[in-house]
Amino acid sequence: MKHLTFILLLVMTCSLAKAQQDDRGYIVKVGEKAPNIELLFPDGTKKQLKKLKGKVIMIQFTASWCGVCRKEMPFIEKDIWLKYKNNPEFALFGIDFKESKETTEKFAKDIKITYPLLLDPEGKAFYTYAAQGAGVTRNIIIDKEGNIAFLTRLYDPKEFEEMVKVIDTLLKKK
Repeated sequence: MKHLTFILLLVMTCSLAKAQQDDRGYIVKVGEKAPNIELLFPDGTKKQLKKLKGKVIMIQFTASWCGVCRKEMPFIEKDIWLKYKNNPEFALFGIDFKESKETTEKFAKDIKITYPLLLDPEGKAFYTYAAQGAGVTRNIIIDKEGNIAFLTRLYDPKEFEEMVKVIDTLLKKK
């Protein structure tokens, strides 16, 4: 009987874990309140994401070793950052997964982006949104009320275009 109870408990735990994680590695869903994370800038400045409520926020999880990230980042720069960087209702933060300040700064310079690329040396911010073992190259769009409005995984030009439209629409809302 103990063996059967253990197996049932194991199956229930695995089912619950799967239910909490979507098929793209997210542990959050569109429509949910965006979990608060600490934003760590290379200069040592720290901000709480929740303090940015009232803005449309884009969080991009990336890493210097990620080829798909390197492919997507110039589009984020050109099609999103340069378009909205002066809009006081918009904020964009790239978050470099588990890399040093030096690696992060070199990465931003090499890839020629001008949007802020922040630090996540232990992966705490990433693992607030994605499951252990999930890959980078993901974007989270948060609306002005602090809710998750859109999630991406990898770089798909059609999905990217849809994300830009979501940002456009959210910024037009008053």
